[in-house]
Formats: sequence, structure tokens, C-alpha cells
Amino acid sequence: MLKKILGLAPKLEDDGSYAPSKVALKLAVPAKSDYKKISYQKYQGPKSKILVICTEQKNMKMKNGKYFSTGNHPVETILPMLHLKEAGFDFDVVTPNGDPVIFEMWAMPNEDKHVLDFYKEYEERFKNPESLVNFIENLTGKESSYAAIFIPGGHGAMLGIPEDKNVGKILHWAHNNNLFTITLCHGPGSLLSTALDGKKFIYSGYQMTVFPDSVDRQTPLIGYLPGHMPWKLCEKLSDLGVSIINKKSDNSTFLDRNLITGASPLAANELGILAANTLLNELNNQ
Repeated sequence: MLKKILGLAPKLEDDGSYAPSKVALKLAVPAKSDYKKISYQKYQGPKSKILVICTEQKNMKMKNGKYFSTGNHPVETILPMLHLKEAGFDFDVVTPNGDPVIFEMWAMPNEDKHVLDFYKEYEERFKNPESLVNFIENLTGKESSYAAIFIPGGHGAMLGIPEDKNVGKILHWAHNNNLFTITLCHGPGSLLSTALDGKKFIYSGYQMTVFPDSVDRQTPLIGYLPGHMPWKLCEKLSDLGVSIINKKSDNSTFLDRNLITGASPLAANELGILAANTLLNELNNQ
């Protein structure tokens, strides 16, 4: 009751899950993002597509049994895509089974025209994505059309995707064909899929920026999460040989070989800039 009075109680949704508290939203969800439009020299070559793998799951069961209302974070999804679009790239949106993309709509920056306009423009693609299963069935030759795979963050990226063998297949495909992989915040959980079925984890020895476990441990205090996380992302990555270089949920990004990562929603704009410039530099020099 005291938490409810103070605005620290997570908000109960109609399906029994919990969205962040009033205080958490005020602290963590600004009305506008820090997106800054940049004029890129647009890419005009054959590898103009980016495969965007999103979650189709909404509710994360926490250690205490409560469900967190999650999905893909809209800023973490849209800001990188805005920069990549400005750089001349287009997107194929997929979810594991072809169900609609789930967004953390409570995190939508409702006064940000750039984000809202992009969401409206691509809403049909998000509502009617292709299934990753179908995409993989016709994979041969696609490497000539794609520059990168992008896996947005949001806690929803930890639902199903790290255990999805098809995600592992597509990441191995990208790695073997020198495509870039772009991800941020909790999105690097998807990389765990490359070690399924006893396969070698292809990112062992890589440096990354990832949302810190230490911050996930703290956020239940302000009602951002309704309980503690079911598992620790950074711990799992570290156990597989990843070096996580950030300590805070900040705007840090990092490029290690063909992997581009960002630490948090605060890194979404910087990640988009880094990804756009990296892809343009690589493809224009081929």
C-alpha cells in the first residue's frame, strides 16, 4: 500500500502482468528520445537489406512468480532503424513464428515525432512480420542482399529468442558470411542461441556493451520490474567468454569485428550512428 501511495508499485495490466510504476516511468521513459538526424551518403549497392528479429512474446515471469509486461523497447528498436534507413537500408521484419511484434508500449516516447512517424510508417510490417522459420527455409543466396541482422533490446529479447535454434542458425549464417550483427541492452541474450545443441559459442572472446545485471537487480526497488530477473544475462555471457566493458546502463557502444552492441536505451542513438557508419564504410570499400 505504501509503495502504491508513493508511486513505486508496478502497474497491474488487464492480463495480470505488471508495467513499470509511475516513478519508474518518470525516471526511465522520457517524452522525447535523443535522436539526431544525420545526413548520410546513402548506400545504393545490392546489400541494402537488414533482417530485424523481434520478439513476439510479452510476459516475463520473474523469480517471485509475477509477470513483467515487456516486449521490444520502442526506442531501442526505432532509433537504430531510423539511422539505418537514413543511410539507405531497408528492413525485413521477422519474429520466430510470424506472430506480431510485441512492443513495450509504455516506453513509447509520446512526444517524439521522429519515433512516432517511423512507428506509423512501419506498423504494418511490425503487425505482419515474416516467420524466421520461413526465412531460413529459403536462405541460400540471401547473403548477397543483406548487410546485417538487427536484434532490438527490451527484456522481451530474453523470452524464447535465446533458446531458439533458428535464431542460432541465422546468427551462424551471418557470422559465416561476414554480415554484421547489431544489438543492444538485453538483445545480446539472442547471442546465446549460437551455443545451442552443443555448438561452439561464436562470440567467445568478444567485447560487448550489455545492460548490466547490477542495474536489473536494483530496478525492482522503484517498481520498474515487479520482481527480480529469472536469470542474469551478463553472467551467462561472461561464463561463455564474453568481456562486458560497461559497468553502467549508459550510452556506450562497441564494435568488435562484425558485432555492434549498445548498453541500454540511452545508447540507441549512438548505436544507430555507429551501425550506419560502419556498414557504409564496409560496403562502400568492397
